[in-house]
Amino acid sequence: MSRNIPNEEELASDVERLHQLFLALGRRRSLRDPIASICEELQFTPPQVHALLWLGHDGQLTMGELARRLGVTEKTVTGVVDRLEREGHVQRERITMDRRVVCCRLTEAGQQTFQLLQRLVNEAMAQMMGLLDGSDRKALFRIMEKLLRRQEPVREKSA
Repeated sequence: MSRNIPNEEELASDVERLHQLFLALGRRRSLRDPIASICEELQFTPPQVHALLWLGHDGQLTMGELARRLGVTEKTVTGVVDRLEREGHVQRERITMDRRVVCCRLTEAGQQTFQLLQRLVNEAMAQMMGLLDGSDRKALFRIMEKLLRRQEPVREKSA
């Protein structure tokens, strides 16, 4: 599969165009993460909501993996998990084979919060997607899937 890779000038122009489009959208409606309003409503920080969503979708994660997914340091994720644990949403567990590895998972209360978050996120996404017609949604999905495929790690061919 050959890729049509833009030259630096084309790429810079497209980056600027995308930036200008985001600014224009932001002038009409806040570009804040749709999760931000959910955070305010439920009294969570964005990293706490994202942690609950990752744990709800993928189950038990190590602290290191959760930090990576949130885009924060392990020290920062410790504070995020501390509050979620104090409030009964998350439970920490040590892996028996390696006591240094700490995992966290949702509690029953955390599962209920995840279900609520999931419903609110779906409502926000439905509102955004409702602004597009079917062919535009298909084009968006095609582009996002292409971006995902192109970011997959290159697998070495075995000899």
